Amino acid sequence: MEQRNRPLSWAVVAALAAVAVIAFLAVRAGRSPERAAPRTKPAPRAETPREEPTISLYVAKTGQVERIKMEEYIAGVVAGEVQTDWPREVLAAQAVLARTFTLQKMQRGKTRHGTDASTDVKEFQAYAPEKINDAVRAAVQATRGKVITYNGRYIRAYFHSCSGGLTATAEEGLDFREEPTPYLKVVKDPPCAAPEQQSWTAAFTKAEVLAAARKLGAGLTAFQRISIADRGPSGRATRLALDGTTVSAPGFRVAIGPDRMKSTLLESLRVEGDRVVMRGKGWGHGVGMSQYGALARAQQGWDHERIIRYYFKGVRIEKLWK
Repeated sequence: MEQRNRPLSWAVVAALAAVAVIAFLAVRAGRSPERAAPRTKPAPRAETPREEPTISLYVAKTGQVERIKMEEYIAGVVAGEVQTDWPREVLAAQAVLARTFTLQKMQRGKTRHGTDASTDVKEFQAYAPEKINDAVRAAVQATRGKVITYNGRYIRAYFHSCSGGLTATAEEGLDFREEPTPYLKVVKDPPCAAPEQQSWTAAFTKAEVLAAARKLGAGLTAFQRISIADRGPSGRATRLALDGTTVSAPGFRVAIGPDRMKSTLLESLRVEGDRVVMRGKGWGHGVGMSQYGALARAQQGWDHERIIRYYFKGVRIEKLWK
């Protein structure tokens, strides 16, 4: 005798329908319900202030906290981060980066002083209000409220002095892996205007090298050889090897002194007696906008938005307040 299937109850039908709707919405959103959650926590979505915010600023020289309008603070950052007699479009690009950097940092929490921002370059940006001139004010005013976003979130608005010919990804130049930064690609860049930045040589004692390596957790007391263990897409060193021990090249540069080891775009690295001698190109971590590259582009007639979009791919430039 043929056995008929029993009809499903309304409760079961409703449950199955709910599951189907959830699955459909997940697919429409570009995310399969079976897909594992991403390993890295995405950056907060960019908020849209209705008006220019007033921020709290820790002033490192005095230890005091000031209340200051955002655009006035940005003018001081631009004056501290780039030469104020450069073309206005370079100053304007720097202003947009500084504003984005500040808001992105503010979204992630207060400084260690409990303020929105700080004049301490080790935790925030350079700040030189005494250098503000008419050109800086005009550039800040022309970009008032402008920020850079990617998929609705503030970008990591990195910049550096000179790339040495090629910029770097965040993973390569900064050993940054906290979140994806797909807008930071390797791009060609003009040579550095200053010869001492385009090509440089530095020498360190073995004791200095060991001290820097120990800051990164290397338990070394001596070494005979130093070499580049790995390179990134632009050719920058990402790992250095001291005999059999490897350390992060970007971390090593910070530990030993970034004004002496000007970049990780190394052409040679060798031991000479009790010294380690390096030769490289560029100045800075190489990630994001090259300031000397922006200068060359502005001199060719590029405006600040075109400069920004060259160094940060697939981004939007939005105006948050008038």
